[in-house]
Amino acid sequence: MPRSLAKSNAHFRRALARLPLGVSSNFRYWGDDKTLYVKRGRGARVWDLDENEYVDYRLGYGPVILGHCHPEVDAAAREGQEVGTVFALSTEREAVVAELIAEMVPAAELVRFSNSGTEAVMAALRIARGAQGRDGYVIFEGSYHGLFDAVMWQADVESLVDPSLEPEVLPYGLGVPALARQLLWHLPYNDAARLEDVLKRDHDKIAAVLIEPILGSCCGIPASSEFMHAVRELCTRYDVLMVVDEVKTGFRVARGCAQQLHGVKADLCTMAKAMANGYPISAIGGREDVMRRCRSGGVTHGGTYTAGGMALAAAERTLRILRDTEALARVAAYGRRLQEGLTRILNARSVPHCYAGHPSMSGLFFREEPPRNYRDWKRSDYSFYDTLAQFLIEGGILCEPDSREPWFVCEAHDEACLTKTLEVFEMGVDRTLETLRAARAEPAGKEA
Repeated sequence: MPRSLAKSNAHFRRALARLPLGVSSNFRYWGDDKTLYVKRGRGARVWDLDENEYVDYRLGYGPVILGHCHPEVDAAAREGQEVGTVFALSTEREAVVAELIAEMVPAAELVRFSNSGTEAVMAALRIARGAQGRDGYVIFEGSYHGLFDAVMWQADVESLVDPSLEPEVLPYGLGVPALARQLLWHLPYNDAARLEDVLKRDHDKIAAVLIEPILGSCCGIPASSEFMHAVRELCTRYDVLMVVDEVKTGFRVARGCAQQLHGVKADLCTMAKAMANGYPISAIGGREDVMRRCRSGGVTHGGTYTAGGMALAAAERTLRILRDTEALARVAAYGRRLQEGLTRILNARSVPHCYAGHPSMSGLFFREEPPRNYRDWKRSDYSFYDTLAQFLIEGGILCEPDSREPWFVCEAHDEACLTKTLEVFEMGVDRTLETLRAARAEPAGKEA
């Protein structure tokens, strides 16, 4: 029986009168008759206003590592609320959580808190510039570092006729000042030679190399360990700070973040989403000598709502669970079992496919080999995924509608989630094959 979206659609019309696109983030708008509004979430499931139930693999783009409404984390947040909301003063728990982060992430010798991933990366870039006395920075194609002018740039690969040429670098949306483009070097991912060329020539203008260890908004494409180590060595050689953006990977892929998996130590790093199971908090960690630049007469950092009582308490409880239990091992194990189940279904139908990233946040590709960078993905055919995703969502499997966002896993995903996911996925694959076959045959049929 097809799901009804009558209540979500009615609410969309109401919301549209006061909210652009009827939502508070462009990325939550899926179309006038497809935009969902959540009624509640529990564990690994969410329900929309029409009481349609979904197994959730979006998890707020990754923050929900333990499950929606986790009882221990929510109880801790309520306890934190008893302290108060904002004081324009610090509380005792700030040092407690900073100590926890420093214990888990060796690069985070000193810590400052912010409210979101965007704010954390903004602060890290400012600290890097202040420490180095330079304005320039490097980012990589396909990266997502938040929504602020300095990082909202993308390579226009689609318009590039000759692959041997360099794509134009364009702002990601209107309102991004063209002047900001003058400060950044925009390079292909997993290409150490290109980075070395830039640093050799322009290191005296560059404060930082900003890198995601997994492209969190480009299909979970990972940096190779060789590339991560090369970035570390090149930054050291040319006196440029290595800023590892772990907003999505932090405390999700390992207790010590992706840096632990690669055996590298950043000069600065950012963490956010999974550190409090969805409560709004982020952190900037880094070398003591660099972080001490945050001082009067040095780098300015702050925020009215920074290190709020509820979010700090939620972060403390979440980090202790991740440190002291096998939660992350269970998350990864489910992710591997999910991939094994999807592979059985796809192999039975001779559908080429592969995965990228980490079992807790992986990208699914319908090709033999995973892309190594944004250009590789952009030139690939992702129509199979885009078609399949609509069938999955209709069947109650909440994944991202396009292939750019990985599938996220949380500790609350259980056997019932896996069973339902595989049942709906099998149905979705069959319907996708039928749909694409029909689309390919349609022109010939019309001519006949």
